[in-house]
Amino acid sequence: MSFKKIDLKNWNRKDIFEFYKNYEQPFFNVTANIDVTNLYKYCKENNHSFFIYCLYISTKVANSINEFKIRIENGEPVIFDKINTGSTILKDDNTFFFVYLEYFNDFIEFHNKSMKQIEITKKESVIKGGAGSQGVIYHSTVPWISFTSVQHAQDSKKGRTVPKIVFGKYFNDGNKLLMPLSVEVHHALADGYHVGLFYKKYQEEIDKL
Repeated sequence: MSFKKIDLKNWNRKDIFEFYKNYEQPFFNVTANIDVTNLYKYCKENNHSFFIYCLYISTKVANSINEFKIRIENGEPVIFDKINTGSTILKDDNTFFFVYLEYFNDFIEFHNKSMKQIEITKKESVIKGGAGSQGVIYHSTVPWISFTSVQHAQDSKKGRTVPKIVFGKYFNDGNKLLMPLSVEVHHALADGYHVGLFYKKYQEEIDKL
C-alpha cells in the first residue's frame, strides 16, 4: 500500500505531533453507543453479515478522514492513499485469529471477498498479528459484553500507530438497538475532534440505509 510523507514544517498539527509522538503511552480511547437499529434491520432483510457491514462502514469512514489514514513511519508522519482493514475472528474452539481484508467501495464486493478470505485464513494455524503494512485499521468484537470502556494490549517495541476499533454487544434501549463502539487513536496523529467526526459519519452511514 502506498503512502506519502507529510510536509511536517507546514503541517497544521506539527506542534501536537511533536508533543505526543514520544509519549510512552500516546493512545487515547473513547467509547460511545451507536444506534444500529437501521443497520440490524437492513442486514436481516438483505441476508448480509451484520459484522461484515460494521467492518465495512468503519473502514469506509476511516478512509474519509485523513487523520485515520496517517501513521508514523521511521519517526515521520505519512498518509496512506487507502486504508484496508483487519479483525480478530473467533474460532470454533473459542480461540481467535487475525484476518486482513482489502477495502472496496462496493459493499457486495467487500462482503463476498471478505467472507472468502476469512474462510481461507481460518485454515491457517499461525497468528499473524501485526503483519504487513500499517495501512490498515484494526478491529475486534466483544459480542458478549455491552462494555463502557476498553483498554488494548500494546506492543511499544513495534511502534505501530494503527487505530483500533472494537464492537460490543448490542442491546435494546426502548425502541432502539444500540451497540458500544470503542475508538482508539494515537494522539500525535488525531484528536477528540477527529474521533467525534468518526462517530458522526458512522451514524450517518447507518441512518441512510
